[in-house]
Amino acid sequence: MELRVLQYFLAIAREETISGAAQQLHITQPTLSRQIKELEDELGKTLFVRSNKKITLTEEGMILRQRAEEIVNLVDKTELEIMSTDSHLKGEIYIGSGESHALKIITKAIKKIQAQYPDIQFHIHSGNAPDVIEKLDNGLIDFALLTPNSKINDYNHMLLPLSHHWGVLMLKDDPLAQKESITFEDLRDKPLIVSKELQQISDLVEWLHNDIEHLHIISSYTLLYNASLMVEDGLGYAICFDKLINTTGDSSLCFRPLSPHIEVPYYFIWKKYQILTRASQYFLNIVQDTIQELSQ
Repeated sequence: MELRVLQYFLAIAREETISGAAQQLHITQPTLSRQIKELEDELGKTLFVRSNKKITLTEEGMILRQRAEEIVNLVDKTELEIMSTDSHLKGEIYIGSGESHALKIITKAIKKIQAQYPDIQFHIHSGNAPDVIEKLDNGLIDFALLTPNSKINDYNHMLLPLSHHWGVLMLKDDPLAQKESITFEDLRDKPLIVSKELQQISDLVEWLHNDIEHLHIISSYTLLYNASLMVEDGLGYAICFDKLINTTGDSSLCFRPLSPHIEVPYYFIWKKYQILTRASQYFLNIVQDTIQELSQ
């Protein structure tokens, strides 16, 4: 597979027509059609479903689109890094993270860097732990923020001075809101909204008495904001991290920690033996300084 052909494929996926993609790429339609036919022959798969109105991706086409975007982005990133000169620090830094207020450490570091080197650009990828780790392993992001897991020791890592506690997001006028903390018995028969990754969160599964299959789980969530909308409409109780949803002022929601408490630390990680660009190394140094400042 040539990079140029992958770029052609992505253009068709975006435009949804051969004519539109050919115009955008400044090549003829027959040339573009031939290149895509050769790509399909090479892979032995049909990538597009063709109709009179538009072209849509097959299942194999959707897989290739995701990987092709990653490949093209990685090539663009590499070119920018190589073109960066010693006299002027610039480049792009990619960071992966789930929803966490620990990202404040990163934003503080970014603010310091932007004041000195405004040509350094930052890209924050939001995703769950498996997604973030996959992108880190494949070189699509440079750094990541993760909660403890079995792979932490496979990477260079630093413990961050900010952590979360598990608790319950609920309506302020709910009877459970009168309690200072929430026990398992309080939730046993309640409609629950839980993280999509619940099965992999060992501390929380243990707190739930390893009895997930008998709980009244009505929905899972990836983004807590979406879960908070469900709570606002009285659909249930969201088991989640603290410090992510605003429960002050006129908010109809409140947060109560679990009892016994479950504290969750966060780590800043990057690949071992990775050769960092000048911009990435500078960023890492600033993050280390910021961690030390906040730890004092």
